[in-house]
This record gives sequence, C-alpha cells and structure tokens, in this order.
Amino acid sequence: MDADARLTADLARDLDGSFEAVVLAHQDRLYTIALRVLGDPRDAEEAAQDALVRAYRAMAGYEAARIRDLRLRGWLTTIVLNLCRSTALRRAARGAPPLTLDGPVALPIEPGTPPGNGPLDIAERRDDRERWSARLLALPTAYRTVIVLRHVDGLSYPEVAAVLGRPEGTVKAQVHRGIALLRTMLEADTRREFQEMSA
Repeated sequence: MDADARLTADLARDLDGSFEAVVLAHQDRLYTIALRVLGDPRDAEEAAQDALVRAYRAMAGYEAARIRDLRLRGWLTTIVLNLCRSTALRRAARGAPPLTLDGPVALPIEPGTPPGNGPLDIAERRDDRERWSARLLALPTAYRTVIVLRHVDGLSYPEVAAVLGRPEGTVKAQVHRGIALLRTMLEADTRREFQEMSA
C-alpha cells in the first residue's frame, strides 16, 4: 500500500485526526506547482492553502468509501490547478502586468541542487535557476502546466492526462512542444550572451 492509499484509508476512518498528515505530505508540492504556474509566491501560497481547505471541506461531505477511492495526489493537483486558473483569470481581468522575475524571487527548476564549493559556484547556479525560471514563466500556460506536472512534480503522462482531463497523446505533444520552446529560448539566450561577450 503506497503512502497516499494509507492516507486515504486513515482519512476514511478519521478525517479530522488524519488531515494534518495530508497537509504535511502535500503542502510543499502543491505550493511548488502553484509557484511554477503562477510565478508569485503570495498567490502560490494562497492557492496551496485554499486547495487544502477545499479538499478538507469536500471530504467532509464524502462517504468513507469515496474517500478511500480517491487518488489523492492527482485530486489535490487538480484542485490547486483550478485555483491557479482562477487566479490567472482574476489577474487578467484586473489588467495586471505579465509576470517577470526581475525582483528577488527565484523559482528553482531543480530542487535540491547540491551545494557548490564556493561563492562563485553558488552564484552561477542561482543565476541559472533564475534564467530557467524566467523561461518557464514565459511559456504559454498550457505548456508550462504540463511541464510543471511532468518534470517538476514528477507525475506520469497518464497521471497528467487524468489531472488535466486531456488525452495522453495531447499531453505528450504539449510537453514535447513546451520543451522545444524552452530549448529555443536557451539557444536565443546563448546567442545573445555570446554576442555581448564578442562586442
């Protein structure tokens, strides 16, 4: 029995007593997904917290059998992505400017990067993460979302397809296209840096 199956079994028996374990198991990944999709730490924190509150309220109305049958990881991911979409729509309605990473926020693509030997190594890795984060935020939302779910959160293609309610082939095509766009951005950045060094 995997961790989520144990969690859902515990939730079915005692929702109030077991929900803290859900929060501890999933809050960081929900925040990471929201941060990568939205690009704003405050909005991401709000989306992750709201997703957990909504999940608790929904389960409070479910029969025990329905809670046991939940695919918790995918279900929570669907909730947080729906909240991210709502946040993005509210931003657009307010005419909010597009997100950039010109400020102090850095969104690491590869969590847990091993520490370097010195300050220069650390600074170079931070610069690389900031550039990759900016490229990820520059992708159209559909491509950004599938890349985050597949390559940041580690969901399989069938899981991503189930979360998004899209055919698996569509998800694979969107991941492929998103990676191609990231590669194009990397090549353009590399050319620009080379030209600046040559000037």
